[in-house]
Amino acid sequence: MTYSTAEYALLFKAISDETRLKIIGMLSGTELCACNLLEEFNITQPTLSYHMKILTDSGLVFGRKDGSWMRYTLNDEKVADMAAFLADAVSIPEKEEKCGCC
Repeated sequence: MTYSTAEYALLFKAISDETRLKIIGMLSGTELCACNLLEEFNITQPTLSYHMKILTDSGLVFGRKDGSWMRYTLNDEKVADMAAFLADAVSIPEKEEKCGCC
């Protein structure tokens, strides 16, 4: 799926924080309970909830209620879309074209 640049900006803003970026890495290929995530950080539960809200609101992470805890998984499709966007953005054309002004 292709998003607008504004949508990509929101996605990249969601991972622009060191804690959220680490959470993305932790969720890669697995589902984790909020309690497992909390053990890895020196933050309070409300602070973790703040970060998870940003990640879930952006669509990068899915959350599901499991009793009194939340379990989180990575939205692999959205992450793949971001990776494809970056790959396209940094691709180097085979032949450099001049703009005509220089």
